[in-house]
Amino acid sequence: MPRIRLIAYGTVQGVGFRPLVFRSALSEGLSGFVQNAGGRVEIEAQGDCDALARFTHTIAVAGPPAHVHTLERTELAELTADTEFRISASATAEVLPALPADLAPCAECLREVDAATGRRSGYPFTACAQCGSRYSIVQALPYDRAGTTLREFPLCAECTAEYGSPSDRRFHAQAIACPRCGPTLELLDPRGARIERGSQALERAAALLRDGQILALKGVGGFQLLVDACDAEAVMRLRARKRREEKPFAVLFPDLEAAETHAQLSAEERELLTGPEAPIVIVKLRAGALPAIAEAVAPGSPELGCLLPASPLHRLLGLAVGRPLVCTSGNSSGEPLCTETEEAIQRLRGIADAFLSHDRVIARPLDDSVARVGPRGPSLLRRARGYAPRVVAELGGERTVLSLGAELKAAPSLLLSGSLVLGQHVGDLGELATLRAFERNVRDLLRFFAAKPRVIACDLHPDFGSTRLAERLSRELDVPLLRVQHHHAHVAAVIAEHGVAGPVLGFAWDGIGLGSDGTVWGGEALIVERGRARRVAHLPAFRLPGGDSAAREPWRSALGLLHGIDPALAREHGQRWLPAKSLALALQALERGVNAPLSSSVGRLFDAVSALAGSFERVNFEGQAAIALELAAGAHAADEPYPLDFAWLGASEPTTATSQAPKEHDAHGLAPFTRALLDDLARGADLPRIARRFHTALVAAAVRVASKAGLHDIVLTGGCFQNGLLSAELTRALEERGHAVYGAAQVPCNDGGISAGQAAIAAWA
Repeated sequence: MPRIRLIAYGTVQGVGFRPLVFRSALSEGLSGFVQNAGGRVEIEAQGDCDALARFTHTIAVAGPPAHVHTLERTELAELTADTEFRISASATAEVLPALPADLAPCAECLREVDAATGRRSGYPFTACAQCGSRYSIVQALPYDRAGTTLREFPLCAECTAEYGSPSDRRFHAQAIACPRCGPTLELLDPRGARIERGSQALERAAALLRDGQILALKGVGGFQLLVDACDAEAVMRLRARKRREEKPFAVLFPDLEAAETHAQLSAEERELLTGPEAPIVIVKLRAGALPAIAEAVAPGSPELGCLLPASPLHRLLGLAVGRPLVCTSGNSSGEPLCTETEEAIQRLRGIADAFLSHDRVIARPLDDSVARVGPRGPSLLRRARGYAPRVVAELGGERTVLSLGAELKAAPSLLLSGSLVLGQHVGDLGELATLRAFERNVRDLLRFFAAKPRVIACDLHPDFGSTRLAERLSRELDVPLLRVQHHHAHVAAVIAEHGVAGPVLGFAWDGIGLGSDGTVWGGEALIVERGRARRVAHLPAFRLPGGDSAAREPWRSALGLLHGIDPALAREHGQRWLPAKSLALALQALERGVNAPLSSSVGRLFDAVSALAGSFERVNFEGQAAIALELAAGAHAADEPYPLDFAWLGASEPTTATSQAPKEHDAHGLAPFTRALLDDLARGADLPRIARRFHTALVAAAVRVASKAGLHDIVLTGGCFQNGLLSAELTRALEERGHAVYGAAQVPCNDGGISAGQAAIAAWA
């Protein structure tokens, strides 16, 4: 009768893992114990050999939401006098990055909440070992109730009995509560005065939403703004108050059946929506559904951001209103998320008509995650609630690395004990308030995991808020700073996620990223092998008058593209966008290269095509022009590509650290493409044909680069590959030619995944 020790690493705390171990041991007649220890779970068990083998297998294959990525087994020399199996008090041990994320309500808890009677009938904070708040409430490891914000709510006698019963699904569940001992709702007016409390607060809030009012709801990770998604006037009022002109809103449905009424869902999309992470999923809108979703929710788009309840509170409110609800972050555009009631009343007073809050403290802000199903299956576009902070790659080694990402979609990463954890999305760092929130997030990550980085990694761009913070932390902690080229980080993130040995040919296409030659990159082909990269091809560079302003005004990209080919073309077409005096100044800046950096960005080429085709001259949100071209291209059959070739540097060129700046005449490499596009416009070609030929041209150009590079493994990454049509067609074309194609999945392909690549490069360096 041997005794064994098992150490389980992975998502093994806060997900009912210890109760599962306990019940498995009892069923096999084993004695011993299980306990939390830092970020792992330690088990000792003794008994019959066959029983121990079955027990070990059960632990190894524990299903979601638990996940064991490593299970160490050791045979112990001595037996003990144990006669029973127990859950022991948590041990003090090294903190490992294994904290579970917040989980949407499970089916059993929803049945309790929906029931007409019962202790938890209609209770919005119902949870068990399989679901409920986790990262948003935990303040210290190991994950026990005393280390969460729920410590302010001592369990009543009935909850205590459930917590202590091995046969109950709330056995050792830290987030449980009931109406007798748990948090309580309250409805407040815009000045913070209480209107209603408890279930009456929820009923009154639902009535306000049915009347077209805007409600600020204290959700899982912060305040959200809700309004009737079928009330066009109410949606437009929310847009005006939130200062969000056209960017699509997500829509909350109370259950899958309601979602399928308004959306065309594939099996993979249903699985994403109903999974414990409950992200927003970008899906196709179903035409003719009633009540109709207001056009103002997603102007001009055939797609919809679809969301199922992240908590019983969302479920109860959705059912009470009886209509789809816009559900968006509780802030003005560009500001960080509100988490405290007093803060929300102060900052959202001019937006919300009422506040549905509660007395459970949110330990840290968490926005909703966003996902979509692409050619390689589900992928995350924003990694936050439900997914953060989880391990996205196992890199091995002992080096502790903190990496801070880029300026947009900022999210930090932490490499600890060989595990790479990608933190939650914070947002764009252009506003001081968001930058401060990002710094709090970074320091919280270090404090929470008791991490002492040996190196800090950041972007090459010296003016990014994340770079300046990295410089300050490097001095404060007295650790070296590693500056990583933006597109190398993009490719490295995918290599790390999939464990690709390399070398790979990485296509990194996005809006901006400082190149190692001092120009703006964004249409790159890099040969990457872990920590090393060399630039082998790129989109021919053209100038961007106004620099960063080109991201908001696509006419600037178009003007720079035309000027690089022929200044006369720029003067001719520029009259469409600018009065004579302004056009003369812009052309002068281009001629002199003043505030008009060279750029090889595919993202800016999308903008240029959009402006030339008359789709968008100015945009209200990032990627708006590119999204319009993608949708237009999808409405046209496959067509002959425009003549487009990337500038080939050669596989023997030096590394990105010393690569040469593009020559001024590089823009002439885009002349055949641009003149063919202008010829189409002169012949009256419509936007779908132009957009389709453009997409096909990018695919054909990339295939030619891949043929020259001669590598089997290809990585597609960068924000441009959020474009489902581009990603699908290029993947198919490369796979038809025998390549293995990898893309970001758990790590966002946009700048939200940059920090993961930076950390990986620092680990490999």
